[in-house]
Amino acid sequence: MMKISEIVVASNNRHKIAELNTFISRYFPDVKLLSLADIGFFGEIEENGATFEENALIKARTIASLGHVAVADDSGLMVDALGGDPGVYSARYAGEPCNDEKNNDKLLFNLKDVPAERRGAKFVSVIACAFPDGKTLTSYGECSGTILLERRGDGGFGYDPLFFYEPMKKTFAEMNENEKNSISHRARAMAAFAEKLHGELI
Repeated sequence: MMKISEIVVASNNRHKIAELNTFISRYFPDVKLLSLADIGFFGEIEENGATFEENALIKARTIASLGHVAVADDSGLMVDALGGDPGVYSARYAGEPCNDEKNNDKLLFNLKDVPAERRGAKFVSVIACAFPDGKTLTSYGECSGTILLERRGDGGFGYDPLFFYEPMKKTFAEMNENEKNSISHRARAMAAFAEKLHGELI
């Protein structure tokens, strides 16, 4: 049986940290959540993996090597008509530094000749947890939708204004926090992760 009192969220993305904090506190209310700043880590972690899982594990293992239980997410958008791009390059699709507006502009440009019926896409999230002893857990979640011809909604981040979720007739950017957190790729990955971690704690 393993006991965990603290988990470090291995990310510098404030939007992603906020969502992970929401899920972790929901499933593990007695666990204290720490940021990278809380543990004095201010470096950049190079995400050079070829898959979401590899990148999530790189981040989690980097922090676990410092003696912490760490959880990390790597996520992105995969567009059918673009062969799965932008994929692991979602955050830096339009180049460095990362910029949501430029990424969305590039996505719309690359899909300008693609009709509505061929604009299928999915958001993918992989949650990784790494322990100081080298043990790791990973979980996967996805949410399918379509890419609109123009942005809709003022909420969310990343590609949320372009990603339309048919069952709710809304883009992710038009959803409130509770709506998005009930169906998102990260919510689904986190639910699967919570089940795995609970198994370790029992």
